[in-house]
Amino acid sequence: MLGRRIASLLCFNWADPRAITQANKRALQRQVARAQDVTVSSMACTMDKVLGDARTLLERLKEHDLAAEGLIEQSGALSQRVQGMKEVGNALPDKHTEETSEIQELLKFKPHVLLAQENTQIKDLQQENKELWLSLEEHQYALELIMGRYRKQMLQLMMAKKELDTKPVLSLHENHAKEVQSQVERICEMGQVMRRAVQVDDQHYCSVAERLAQLEIENKELRDLLAISKSSVKAAREESSQPTAAPPPQPGPHE
Repeated sequence: MLGRRIASLLCFNWADPRAITQANKRALQRQVARAQDVTVSSMACTMDKVLGDARTLLERLKEHDLAAEGLIEQSGALSQRVQGMKEVGNALPDKHTEETSEIQELLKFKPHVLLAQENTQIKDLQQENKELWLSLEEHQYALELIMGRYRKQMLQLMMAKKELDTKPVLSLHENHAKEVQSQVERICEMGQVMRRAVQVDDQHYCSVAERLAQLEIENKELRDLLAISKSSVKAAREESSQPTAAPPPQPGPHE
């Protein structure tokens, strides 16, 4: 309506003195100026709103970029930690064989107290390893949840900005989810292997402790038998060392 009114005013014949007076001209000019001011103010409000929306979207994009960088750093740190744990897991079998051979050699010389202390330390280390594996699995699960939500938000943002074919993005997301699931399954398998190794170590320690107790009992019995044999040999030597009694004298021919 405002545009039509302005057009009618602009198309008005100003040169016809019979159609309009000088006062009417001034009134019409004031109305035209007022209409132009209203149009300019409405356009300015529209531009301000567009600029405000653009600034808001830019701030949101910056926040998403910062969150993405933080998640990338966390994932890198966790991947390094996983790699370190994998290297430790690969090095454990060789180290375990070396330690078992050393333990078998040192069992001949170390007393039972030192063996018990070392076994306590080994159990503490094994418990710490179990806790580390559980913490690693929890971190992997939390990271997967965070990355899934972040990918979902980014996909929604991309779809809101412009209509795209989402099939490649969804296929990439599914492939990544499958890869992460396979990695989680491998980590769980490694944890099961570690638990079995710990159980085997516990069984081996029980057998070694039982054998050590049996050897101590046999040693004690052998010492008792040795003491008895020494006492019997000593008594036999004392009896053999005593002199025999002299025979009585025989009478001579003159008696």
